[in-house]
Order: sequence, then structure tokens, then C-alpha cells
Amino acid sequence: MNALLDRLLDHVTMYRLVLYYLVTLIAVALALSIAGVLPFAPQMLVVSTLVAVAACALTNRAFARVFEVPANAESAIITALILVLILDPVGITDVRGLLGIAFASVWAMAAKFVLAVGRRHLFNPAALGVFLSGALLDQPATWWISGHLAFLPVVIAGGLVVVRKLRRFDLVAVYVLANLLAVVATTAPADVASAISETVLSSPLFFFAFVMLTEPLTAPGKRWPRLIFGALVGALSAPNVHVGTFYLTPELALLVGNVLAFALAPQGRFALTLERIEHAAGDAYDFIFRPDRRVAFEAGQYLEWTLALDRSDSRGNRRYFTIASAPTEKRVRLGVKFYPGASAFKRGLAELRPGDRIFAAQVAGDFTLPADPDARIAFIAGGIGITPFRSMLQCLVDKGEVRPIVVLYANERASDICYRDVLAAAERRLGIRTEFAVARDPGPRDHAGYINAQLIRRSIPDFAERIFYVSGPQAMVRAVRDELLRLGVHRSRIKVDFFPGFA
Repeated sequence: MNALLDRLLDHVTMYRLVLYYLVTLIAVALALSIAGVLPFAPQMLVVSTLVAVAACALTNRAFARVFEVPANAESAIITALILVLILDPVGITDVRGLLGIAFASVWAMAAKFVLAVGRRHLFNPAALGVFLSGALLDQPATWWISGHLAFLPVVIAGGLVVVRKLRRFDLVAVYVLANLLAVVATTAPADVASAISETVLSSPLFFFAFVMLTEPLTAPGKRWPRLIFGALVGALSAPNVHVGTFYLTPELALLVGNVLAFALAPQGRFALTLERIEHAAGDAYDFIFRPDRRVAFEAGQYLEWTLALDRSDSRGNRRYFTIASAPTEKRVRLGVKFYPGASAFKRGLAELRPGDRIFAAQVAGDFTLPADPDARIAFIAGGIGITPFRSMLQCLVDKGEVRPIVVLYANERASDICYRDVLAAAERRLGIRTEFAVARDPGPRDHAGYINAQLIRRSIPDFAERIFYVSGPQAMVRAVRDELLRLGVHRSRIKVDFFPGFA
């Protein structure tokens, strides 16, 4: 079941999935309003939605033009729909209410541009918008989406799909646990049961966790900082947490957490100028960019890349790609494989010429080398999934750092093998051996076929002692992971590369 869900999710971007989720919630709310279940008329929801979407879209486009960066329409609409779901709907004659929604929308967009520090979002846009609306206009978030049990199944079902796409179950779980513990700690013993019931059934707990907490640009990119962030926001957003007579709200708790996240990883957006394009192998090409400032990252991490497109498609203008270059290199290298029927993003990427620019942000990912240099490692790559290993191996070569690593690299054809120069340098200078698995035209020294248990046993006889890093197409990653589990490798010793978006 999970494999089927993952295959479906592979064909939709993270942003588009969140947009579908929010549109579904709006549609359910509209149906419930028509049925008289909700305490507002359906036209009020329609008016509020139109105002928020228009204000966010227009402000987003204006700021993008002023700051000379690509405008992302999906992001603006997502923010608008979040605001609609947490601010009270208002009628066409409620001028003050409409101005409040517009005010929150403008400030939410300002969070992405004007209030960015070092060209990085400091605050969650929707959280900042509703916080300022409450503080300055006395029109706070009511989180009405969480006040009706009829929404709960849809909120949870859709939210779990979103979290599955993002692979952020750890963040959500820590947030929920910290929130419930804070509720218990701040409630009289006789009232604990009812307080927990109210928190689970009637508070913003789940909607907040699934939609706002997981927003990637304002949350830490690595696991342990992410868990600290989730625990802090969860504890502070409990209903009875206060400082003196001032009670915290979920949106304020998230803004505090955003400051912590920024302190842990202060890098913002980068502008990268294309210097050249290299043919890596087959249909794979490397784009070599000159960054406007140093990009600090660990080998194996990824970036979110944004490309200005005249006409986008349903997959949007943002993608997650591993940084193929090493932290020791001055240029930023992006390795991409092109397939028939490519998305508008990849078509736009293919049309780039030296001197053109692309933007990137959100250095993230835990697919990095272990701190222990003596840890025995096996890299297993399929196709363009070799990119994080190219980064790691080039970094080790540049530093002259010897580690006990074995590489298995699978491709359909020998002509699809990328980065032979780096693999050869790693073997020549560091003794890191690579074995190639080629399905269709294997050479005399290649394994004929795909990576399987037989090849793993033969090439890595001490496999039980190694940590396995697996990167490649989803189907290949699942197949290799299953083989490793059947061989008796513990799940904790299998690390899988992952991108929360469609490549």
C-alpha cells in the first residue's frame, strides 16, 4: 500500500500536494456551510477566499518584481488558503474584516521578501500575517478549521499524505508529544483527561502540525535541529502556556521556533549564474554555476532550486536536487537526467545558457557522511542517484581523507555511467573501489544485471558491519532496501536519499 502511495506521490510536487489538500478543505468547508453545519454563510467563505488569494497573488508578484526574483504563484495561493482556514470568514459588507484579511495577506507575503534576513525567510508567512492581524487590528486567528469535528477526518487523512510526501513524521510526532505533555503539565490533575480530549479533537493541533509546522523554508533542514524545533513549538503552543498574564498562541509559538531555526541554520537564498554545461553521460548533464556568495553545506545535502519560467506546468517552477559538487569546490554543480516528456522546469533548465541565473535556497538533508571516519560504509547508487556520492567522494579526494567505503553503481547501459573521473580518482588515491552493475550491455568487469543480494554478498562480504547509503529512482531504492533487509541488515543501518518533490 505504501509503495502504491509513494508511486502516486512521486508524480506531484510537494507544493502542489499541499495546494490540493487546502483546496479540499475549503471545498469541504463550503459544503458544510451550505448544509448549515458551520456558523457562517457559504458566500462569506467565497468572499474571504477571493480577497486572500487576490491580495497574496498581487503582493507576491509586486515583491518579486521589486526584488528581481522568480514569483511563485503556488506559494502565494497556499499562504492565502491557510489564512482563509484560520481567520474568520467575513461578508462582502464587513469592510473591517476584509481589510483584516488583506492586511494579513500583505504581511504574509512581506515575510518572504521584506522581512527576509540574508535573503532567507525568517518567519512562517501565514503565522506572521495572522499574528500581526491580531496584534495590530484585533482580528486574531480563530483556527475555525479545527473547531468542528466534521473536519477532523479530512484534516488527518490529507495531512498524513502530506507528511508522507515530506517524510516529516518525526517532526510531527515530536510536536504532538511535546504539546500534549505541556497540556498535562499545565492542567490540574482532575481536568487532564478533558484537556487532552479537547486538544486532540478541537484545537489546531493537527492542522497546525501538518500544514504550518512542516513548511520547509522556515524549519531546520537536519534531523536533530528539526526535532528540537518541533519540541519547542509544541510545548509553547499548548493553550495554558503563558508568560505572566500573556498567553502564547500557536502562531506566536511558531514565530519563536522560526527564530531558533534561523539561528541553527542562517543561510538564505542564493543567486547562481550558469558558467557551463557538461555532458555527464547518456541523457545526464551537469550544470556548473557560480554562486553570488559561498554556499555552506555538507556533502550529500540538497537545495531547493527555483527557475523563472514564462509558462509553468502543473509541476511548478521549483525542484529539489542534490548538490553534486563537493563543499571543497568553488562552483555549485547540479546533475540532472532528462527524460522524454520533461516538465516545464526541466525544459527551462535545458534552455539555460552561460550567464543565465537560477535561484536556490534551503540547504537541507541528513544523507551525509557519519562523524566517525572509521565507520564502514557502502554506497549504492542507481543512475543519476550517484550525485550525492559524487559530492562525498570528491570531498574526500580533495581532503585526502581515507574512509572504508565500497561503491556499487547500477545503470541500464554502460554509457549511462556518470562521474567516471571522480570514481577513478577515489579508487586511485583513496582505495575506494567501485563495482558497476549494468543491465543491458555490461563490460567484461561489470556485473550483468541489477544490484541484488548475490552482488552485495560477493562485493561486500562484510555487509553486516556496514552502513548502507542508497540513492536512485524510488523503485530501485525500495528494491535494494528490501534486499538488504532480507540479508539481515538492520533498518537503522540503511540510509535512503530523499527529495520532498518531483524531480
